[in-house]
Amino acid sequence: MNVSTVAGGLLLAALFISCQSSDQTKDEMIHLITLDPGHFHAALVQKSMLEGVDSTVHVYAPDGPDVQLHLDKIKGYNTRADEPTHWYEDVYLNADFFDKMLADRAATKSSNVVVMAGNNRLKTDYIQKTVAAGFNVLADKPMAISAANFDQLKEAFSTAEKNKVLLYDIMTERYEITTMLQRAFSQQAEVFGTLEKGTPDNPAVTKESVHHFYKNVSGSILTRPAWFMDVAQQGEGIVDVTTHLVDLVQWECFPEQTLDYQKDVRLTSARRWTTDMTLSQFTAITKQTAFPDYLKKDVVKDSVLRVYSNGEINYELKGVHAKVSVIWAYKAPEGTGDTHYSIMRGTKANLIIRQGAEQQYKPTLYIESADGKTDLTAALQTVLPAIQQEFPGLEVKKIAKGWEVVIPEKFKEGHEAHFGRVARKYLEYLKTGTLPAWEVPNMITKYYTTTQALELAKKSGVK
Repeated sequence: MNVSTVAGGLLLAALFISCQSSDQTKDEMIHLITLDPGHFHAALVQKSMLEGVDSTVHVYAPDGPDVQLHLDKIKGYNTRADEPTHWYEDVYLNADFFDKMLADRAATKSSNVVVMAGNNRLKTDYIQKTVAAGFNVLADKPMAISAANFDQLKEAFSTAEKNKVLLYDIMTERYEITTMLQRAFSQQAEVFGTLEKGTPDNPAVTKESVHHFYKNVSGSILTRPAWFMDVAQQGEGIVDVTTHLVDLVQWECFPEQTLDYQKDVRLTSARRWTTDMTLSQFTAITKQTAFPDYLKKDVVKDSVLRVYSNGEINYELKGVHAKVSVIWAYKAPEGTGDTHYSIMRGTKANLIIRQGAEQQYKPTLYIESADGKTDLTAALQTVLPAIQQEFPGLEVKKIAKGWEVVIPEKFKEGHEAHFGRVARKYLEYLKTGTLPAWEVPNMITKYYTTTQALELAKKSGVK
């Protein structure tokens, strides 16, 4: 069945297309393709219009609730009162959706970007076949959820290079302002000194991310597909959300440096454990009244689903000890949400992101002297102008334990806005035809770290 859906109305889309720049034909524009969207991240790529991107987006998927939830979100963006978008979704729904995509878009493959955000069971296989066919790919994390997938992903990167297409993952956390500033201050030696090496018991870098299955996205309670709770399809927590954390360790500690997974990574320990939810809790987030057959392997006492959504990795990266962990609770306490904790320990100062009750659950960056005694006021006054060049209006405020970084409101974008930033950065890379030299080897290093950590956690049996 071939279905064309106009989100927001045919007339509106036609008017927008007619108003596109006359010096840029449709053939010169980037064409988005959304493949089997099963995660709300696919829609967030389109939360705003993207310059140089055709407003017609081709969607290929099996028929079902996943794709309908995606289309409903796009329709919501098109019909919102504040800065509505003007996307036209051309939708193909059938079991042969993947082969149909390759056949339909073959004539314009070099200008196509296939967005993948959904069920991860076949994602690595789709990535490999899509870049082999000559398409660019912008994929949500994780691009690999097992050691076998990692080997396949490595091949996909080699194929992408050979075919001169760009394969890239969506690392939104690089655009979170406190993380950007943690990185920026870590490069100011007068304040931070140099990065400590740390030990397994006291890592130089620690990152912890707390998430919730029951959450509000774009103004409504998120409906999750039932397969999201199946680690065979979504991936365990240790290879899912930790992808972001491992990426940030690399990006902050060794900015724009090329890493070699065979030489620079040494895993020391890893563990995994479950989040348990009742059938009623499962129903609240999936709208399904029973556990599907594929989840029954993880159900105990006939009514409690155990999901291996939590994980911790302790490792060395170029001799620096790091610890990353992800924790999934069912629902956040009232007034709270997903939280992030991070510390980078320097020889002169520690850079700490906290997001607890004291911070009203908003991420806040602190600078504290490493010895708890040294006054860093003069050093901060020296380096602040350099930071302010990139982040105008930023200040630091003296508090009891050190200094709080006071961030202007204009930089405090929500998580959803970061998807647009990633998409725009990716479009810049498409214009030049290349990624920064360090990106591909570092993506490979990142997925080696997560997938090998899963293997280690399973062998160790530590929970």
